[in-house]
Amino acid sequence: MAQSQAADRNYDVVIAGGGYVGLSLALALKTGDPAIAVAVVDPKPGEALAQDPRASAIAAAAVRMLDQLGVWADIAPETQPINEMIVTDSKLRDTVRPVFLTFGGEVTDGEPFAHMTPNSVMLPAMHQKAAGLGVDFITPDSVTEFATRGERVALSLQTGGAVTASLLVAADGVRSRLRDLAGIRTVHWDYGQSGIVTTVRHERPHNGRAEEHFLPAGPFAILPLKGNRSSLVWTERTADARRLVNSDAFTFELELERRFGHHLGQLELDGKRQAYPLGLRLARDFVKPRFALIGDAAHGIHPIAGQGLNLGFKDVAALAEVLVNARRIGQDLGGLDVLDRYQRWRRFDTYQMGVVTDVLNRLFSNDMDPIRAVRDFGLALVDRMPSLKSRFISEAAGLAGPTPKLLLGEAI
Repeated sequence: MAQSQAADRNYDVVIAGGGYVGLSLALALKTGDPAIAVAVVDPKPGEALAQDPRASAIAAAAVRMLDQLGVWADIAPETQPINEMIVTDSKLRDTVRPVFLTFGGEVTDGEPFAHMTPNSVMLPAMHQKAAGLGVDFITPDSVTEFATRGERVALSLQTGGAVTASLLVAADGVRSRLRDLAGIRTVHWDYGQSGIVTTVRHERPHNGRAEEHFLPAGPFAILPLKGNRSSLVWTERTADARRLVNSDAFTFELELERRFGHHLGQLELDGKRQAYPLGLRLARDFVKPRFALIGDAAHGIHPIAGQGLNLGFKDVAALAEVLVNARRIGQDLGGLDVLDRYQRWRRFDTYQMGVVTDVLNRLFSNDMDPIRAVRDFGLALVDRMPSLKSRFISEAAGLAGPTPKLLLGEAI
């Protein structure tokens, strides 16, 4: 992968952060208007992209976008469609976990509502495509300071170089340093939970079925990967998560088996264990003059609904559409009048999803029998209402509400 150590150059858009969200924005901008000069600044070298052991659930709308951007064909052979999803609610000691809710896995005939995608495949494919479209990669490097000067924003780089742009986009994660430098405050609190992420190999095939088991400490999600493998997102209280991640393999596998069950046969760890603290963090503003937030830099939510990354892809599709359209009519890409269109499009939807995941986590991460009875009645009721289930599938697929063109599979 070609890297650029470009410095002292001028760009239309500089993206700080070369993860899925930053790379997809670079792709969307160059695909929408090849004349837009785009640079991605990231502290990790491009070779590190292929070393990410995790997998991501990519919703149908995001698949349509990635297909429109010309990368899905390279990613698809290594993905696993989610053909079905079941939801249970139980205590850890329960020997039987009744299924309260089931979802068919298709948005339209032959179109699964999500695919499980290895990051080690997705990230290099996006990087290679972006480089081929003329995106400059300034790596390994990072933006340390920035200042607005008239119609440009001047960026200082950690390596000592400098670049200017019409717009700086921060895609540098939930603890975004650039968001803080921009003076954007957040609404945030800690859940006292951590998400354990790992991969397991199992004896029997999963047949593309995803499972979400609501347990007192939080949801335990089993997400199918290609072959007899599954990705786990296991929520525990932070102290317990830390203990489990640091325990020996035998202890960890015993605790894993208690939650996973025996329906897929013998289990074997197929990757390292990692734990991430969980909380809610929503930026009060998504934009400032010549500055915009996307992805986790704008919103960090609980993984209970599996929508964190897909919210970031919605940001990308909306911001790219706003910027490309502004460029076509000769508007300033970093002007607040242009950026405010993006903020109006995305902020309410993001806050709504943040509230939903917060309520769901508080409702399901407890062991109180009266609350369990109410929520189980609610799950069973939804399971008997096809129209409501269709709405949930549409939400999970990323196709609810005002949808940017890229998420419909259309060119900007």
